[in-house]
Amino acid sequence: MPERKGKKNEDDKIRKMKFFEDKLRNREVKLTPQRKATLDVLLENPSRHMSTEEIYALVKKKFPEIGLATIYRTLQLFDECDIIKKLNFGDGCYRYELSEDEKHQHHHLVCLKCGQVYEFDDDLLEELEHQIETKNEFKIIDHMVKFLGYCKKCQGS
Repeated sequence: MPERKGKKNEDDKIRKMKFFEDKLRNREVKLTPQRKATLDVLLENPSRHMSTEEIYALVKKKFPEIGLATIYRTLQLFDECDIIKKLNFGDGCYRYELSEDEKHQHHHLVCLKCGQVYEFDDDLLEELEHQIETKNEFKIIDHMVKFLGYCKKCQGS
């Protein structure tokens, strides 16, 4: 059974890589080895909300000659091409996650003590969105919600 799950995860990673490669190609942007290494790190860490420096450290393990400025430029390009979402959790640095076109934005729980970020997908705002759209004649494309508080571990300490 574990082999099947590993195969499924690898197939999913390949499918997503192709999807993002197509997005870049449609914008006439080349997938350089540095960009591919950065995209690999993001694909291998889908539930982490990493800062530029965290991404850099992981890419550097695979691509030792890469510079931090290259990571900054790559993330800016990926943001412009809608490959990633740039998130601000109020901790003084931007964090990044892969963009999911077909899905509504998931939401985040941010621990004020340890800084851990948790995702949750419950979308309880659909009815509110509908009301806002109707009342204001405004087409909502997406929304972002973050809840600030304390995770289970930090509540106990």
